[in-house]
Amino acid sequence: MSIRYESIENLQKMIKDNQIKPSEIVKDIYDAIEETDPTIQSFLALDKENAMKKAEELDALQAKGEMEGKLFGIPMGIKDNIITEGLETTCASKMLEGFVPIYESTVMKKLHHENGILIGKVNLDEFAMGGSTETSYFKKTVNPFDHKAVPGGSSGGSAAAVAAGLVPFTLGTDTGGSIRQPAAYCGVVGLKPTYGRVSRFGLVAFASSLDQIGPITRNVKDNALVLEAIAGADEMDSTSAPDVATDFTADIGKDIKDMKIALPKEYIGEGVDEEVKAAVLKAAETFKSLGAIVEEVSLPRTAYGIPSYYVIASAEASSNLARFDGIRYGYHSKEAESLEELYKLSRSEGFGKEVKRRILLGTYVLSSGYYDAYYKKAQKVRTLIKNDFENVFKDYDVILGPTTPTVAFDLGAEINDPLTMYANDLLTTPVNLAGLPGISVPCGLAENGRPIGLQLIGKPFDEKTLYRVAHQYETQFNLHDQYQKL
Repeated sequence: MSIRYESIENLQKMIKDNQIKPSEIVKDIYDAIEETDPTIQSFLALDKENAMKKAEELDALQAKGEMEGKLFGIPMGIKDNIITEGLETTCASKMLEGFVPIYESTVMKKLHHENGILIGKVNLDEFAMGGSTETSYFKKTVNPFDHKAVPGGSSGGSAAAVAAGLVPFTLGTDTGGSIRQPAAYCGVVGLKPTYGRVSRFGLVAFASSLDQIGPITRNVKDNALVLEAIAGADEMDSTSAPDVATDFTADIGKDIKDMKIALPKEYIGEGVDEEVKAAVLKAAETFKSLGAIVEEVSLPRTAYGIPSYYVIASAEASSNLARFDGIRYGYHSKEAESLEELYKLSRSEGFGKEVKRRILLGTYVLSSGYYDAYYKKAQKVRTLIKNDFENVFKDYDVILGPTTPTVAFDLGAEINDPLTMYANDLLTTPVNLAGLPGISVPCGLAENGRPIGLQLIGKPFDEKTLYRVAHQYETQFNLHDQYQKL
């Protein structure tokens, strides 16, 4: 019996009841990867030897009845910009090809502590810069629902691996929608936690004030279980928030009667595809049928999210990527004849086109004479966007809207058109700018068979309410049965 589409919750029960061993789960997962991933192309590196060794150790504990850990025996895939000790971490870039870290990221320490089993590292846009996973130096991942479509990005490998039943969960990272957008495109559940909820220690930084690590799963409760395992304060991360309640499953199953849900008119306005709009409005009716109150509101500065995001994110990327100089680690050009040439050649040969574009943009907006005109102004707009959300949350529990303006686009369709690619982040970037939690759940299929994502946005550190609302919706609409047809 294949377990590749089983939920974390079901696998936990099967392990607890001694119906299956962790080693059997891991073997089945690697069989699924061998069968399917040559087409999907989601994994960059596999860790089979260590995974089987860990699984056999857990078999022995299972036999003794010592099954401790929130993710005991559960396989996982990890986005390849999250440091994994002893396993190559490349950020899908030529710059870091062959880089094997000598320390562990905090999220990996937590997952190992909960007895999860690392299967391998999954593909992404280079240094998490992109919206389609097409900027990866190594391979192009495809959408499991339609192999002619992109899986989204930058966590495209994470979403595709879960959608194709190759692992029950993955970790992705979200700087401007990079968990939620691929989750929407691939018909899975992806959560961007509140900024500071999950430690960023060991995450290769893109934009430090925006990045967050979060889980991608096939259902809402599984997502909450993974977040419980990775959330919490960390002395290694100065931006990590003090410990707040992390029991995210406690309210799952409770009704949402009389909860107030806001539907911003800007989220279903110009630029949003008619099929996406129809699916979201139908979801709004579903929430009403569940007893919630859904009302239209305004988030007037939504349109300024993309320009302010790309100024801030590129500025921070320019600063963060300055460390990749061809000297300390990473790609080192053999052609250089001087120190200046070494810097220039290593960076121009080691980075891809999209990464160089953002470094140049970021350096420009931080330069003398342009700092006030662009970067400082973008930060002021960021504050106004945050204020818009705060005003709505005075009267509402959750904000509802599409995750993306369209369904997944075709491979190659937008890779040479960065402005169109950036426009796909219209509805996700404001959430990062405001530091809020957001979750994407499937809410329909377009006529071409590609999934449509529904985004729910919550108050700071109120992931528990997001999961409660999302789970209630999932009881009415669930794409899970579709996966076994992929």
